[in-house]
Amino acid sequence: MIKQFESDGVPVLLAPATGPSHAGLVFRVGIADEPLARRGITHLVEHLALHSVGVADYHYNGATGVEFTYFHMRGAEKDVATFLNGVCAALRDLPMRRLAAERDLLQAEANGRTPGVAEPLALWRHGGRDYGTVAYPEWGLPAITEDDLRAWVARYFTRENVVLWVAGDALPADLRLDLPAGARRPAPAPSSALPGTPAFFPGSPGLVAWDAMVPRSTAAGVFAAVLERVLFRELRQEAGLSYIAKTDYQPVGADSAVITAIADALPEKHGAVLGGFVDVLAALRFGRIDPADVAAVVNQRAEALRHGEESAARLPAQAFALLSGRPVEDVEDALAAARAVTVADVADVAAAAWDSGLLMAPEPADWAGFAAAPLASASAVTGTAYASLEDSGERLVVGPDGVTATAGGTLTTVRFDDCVLVRAWPDGARQLFGADGTAIRVEPTLSANGPQAVAAIDARVGPEIRVGQPPREPGSIPRPRPRPVPPAGLQAAAIRVQKVLTGFRRASTRTQLSLLLKVLGSLLFAGGVAISAVALARGDSGAAAGILFLGGLGAYFAHQVWTGLGVLRRLADAEEP
Repeated sequence: MIKQFESDGVPVLLAPATGPSHAGLVFRVGIADEPLARRGITHLVEHLALHSVGVADYHYNGATGVEFTYFHMRGAEKDVATFLNGVCAALRDLPMRRLAAERDLLQAEANGRTPGVAEPLALWRHGGRDYGTVAYPEWGLPAITEDDLRAWVARYFTRENVVLWVAGDALPADLRLDLPAGARRPAPAPSSALPGTPAFFPGSPGLVAWDAMVPRSTAAGVFAAVLERVLFRELRQEAGLSYIAKTDYQPVGADSAVITAIADALPEKHGAVLGGFVDVLAALRFGRIDPADVAAVVNQRAEALRHGEESAARLPAQAFALLSGRPVEDVEDALAAARAVTVADVADVAAAAWDSGLLMAPEPADWAGFAAAPLASASAVTGTAYASLEDSGERLVVGPDGVTATAGGTLTTVRFDDCVLVRAWPDGARQLFGADGTAIRVEPTLSANGPQAVAAIDARVGPEIRVGQPPREPGSIPRPRPRPVPPAGLQAAAIRVQKVLTGFRRASTRTQLSLLLKVLGSLLFAGGVAISAVALARGDSGAAAGILFLGGLGAYFAHQVWTGLGVLRRLADAEEP
């Protein structure tokens, strides 16, 4: 049974356990709290704090999550106390001399990290803020100063914003949680970059992924587990389409949760996997749920709760809940809540999850009722236009309100008052990120008057969102591709003829027949004009009227032929890679 009390002003959760003592400090701060321009600051604090602890005989570690940062150790009580005391002391006075070295270590760690398969869902749902920042690298590290770190620690690493959990008989005798005073920091409210849901966006051919925001509840956790059972059964065991079919349930703040589901697919089977995936979601949405699946999930959860209570494994999750503003849940209450979940409860969660669902699919899913998430910005800014030196269809516009890039008729806009990060290279390159997840890359070497465009951007970007980048190798700085010299003479004529023939082959049968009839009509009327001209030369007085009539019709058909040849040339151009 979990006991709850305070020590040095810090909430403590204590539960008996066998084996060496195990304890952890959990702070209510994580990636979701970080502005994108300071992405990585919490992880940097964690590394600096752990460095001060040194080497121990027992296992210890720290971790930075989406909402929480924690330090834990398993070992003898004296060593646990020494570790936790050392963490608290380090947080009060971070070893700033290690700042540059720890930045490098974090970069090395990032280079070996594999992005999570579901991270694009967070980006498309939330954009470049709060719960969407998990999808971005730790790009803020170069801009983080000692003052930034001190302010971050003072705001989040306080005794009012932490919970201590201990798996053992009692608190270590020498433990002193010497942390500064502060305030409890609630988790940020999840933002939305989507105009509506359910929605879909294009993803990898090898994966179908989906997530949904739902109210936090025991029934929602049961639904997530039922969904995994059904996906695994339908896609792997019965259809043999997917090897992996998994779900995850994660609380978000005090009252919400995100449910994520993924299924892999071979490229040639992604359509079948998508169809089967959507069919499972739809069946659960409409209440087609096997009671045996619900019963199996509830039994599994009950067994996990009993085992967790015996081993004190429930302590970290209860610490997270307490920091989120929820009461500590007794195991008997948790068991009763799980056993009370009905098929109707699961169906209610399934319906709510469908309504808020976001699907990452290898092909369009509008046929299933998912609206396409916007791939472009809704509007452009007004200002000075900078033409591309490579493509006449591309341009950059920089105005007082923001930046718009146009490519292939598609607009991407980042407004300065909604810009959350600007990466700046010494050679003038810039990359702007909007809170809605949009991004624009500006390469001054690829635009007419490019340095002028960069100067206009820099004049409107504050230092709080600008992050300097290391110099690039000269060979990696892009240069305009040389424009091809137009061919002349017979070569040009041969190319035009080839384009016309290519376009003719690619045209529809109707277009081909129409053009052939126009060519035949032109030839017939041209022949009629020639015959009338010969008759006029021999003194036939009626031939002049025939020339005028047939010549007019011939000119009309010739114009139609000329227009058709132009269509064929454009058709050939459009089909070129």
